[in-house]
Amino acid sequence: QVQVEESGGGLVQAGGSLRLSCAASGRLFDTHTMGWFRQAPGKEREFVATINNRYTTVYADSVKGRFTISRNNAKNTVYLQMDSLKPEDTAVYYCAVRQWAYGGIYRGQDDYNYWGQGTQVTVSS
Repeated sequence: QVQVEESGGGLVQAGGSLRLSCAASGRLFDTHTMGWFRQAPGKEREFVATINNRYTTVYADSVKGRFTISRNNAKNTVYLQMDSLKPEDTAVYYCAVRQWAYGGIYRGQDDYNYWGQGTQVTVSS
């Protein structure tokens, strides 16, 4: 089993920044890919960003140039640096892990095996 826990959410004004962290623990293999998704009120969960074990990254168009995903393999931790935040970024942000990814990049929710409980990000206008 793998446990996933996010932290770092909060309330910020538009134009501000937040950094989310996600720590994975348990029976985790080195080939895993980690990703961030978000779900705004009344909307479906959507892909935000992902990073594989070779540090290749992919972003949703809506956050490209504003968000940066990174990871520390030694700590099995992934980060999401969010800059120039907008009110439309308000959502619950979820961290996800895919085991045995072998360098793959995945944008679909069904591609991930383990999920955190989510952390709330609220951007005020």
